[in-house]
Amino acid sequence: MITIDRLARDDRSEWERLFRAYMDFYGRTEGSEMYERAWREFQEDTRLHALAARLDGRLVGFTHFFVHPSTSGPDVCYLQDLFTDPEARGKGAARALIAAVAEWARAQGCDRVYWNTQESNTTARHLYDKVARDTGFIKYQIDLPR
Repeated sequence: MITIDRLARDDRSEWERLFRAYMDFYGRTEGSEMYERAWREFQEDTRLHALAARLDGRLVGFTHFFVHPSTSGPDVCYLQDLFTDPEARGKGAARALIAAVAEWARAQGCDRVYWNTQESNTTARHLYDKVARDTGFIKYQIDLPR
C-alpha cells in the first residue's frame, strides 16, 4: 500500500540514495553540500518542501516542490523533482506524490502546479499525460558560473 507523508529525520540516508539515483538519471553530479542544504531546507519546510512515498512503510519515492509568485495571478507551485525507486514503479507512488502536491498547493491558495521533464523521459511522460496537460512550452536555460 502506498502512503504519502513528510520526510522524517530518519529517512535521511534512504532519501539521499534515491536523490542521488535521480541526479544520476539526469546526468548530474553534485557535491555532498548540495544534499546537506536540500535536506536542511526540507526539514525546515518553509521555502522548499518534500514529500515521501512509502510502500508498506518503506521509502520508495519523493517529490520536492516550492511556491513562487506569478505576475499574472495567484502564486503557483513548481514541482521540481519527482523520483521513485525503479523496483517500486508501476505501483502508484508517482501518481500519489503528484496528487499530494496538488492538494498541498490547493490548500496554499496556488493557482496551479507545474513541472518540466525531458522529452525523452517516456516512462514518466506516460503518467504525466494521464494526470496533467502538456502545455507545449519549451524550456530554455542559461547556466551561470558559480
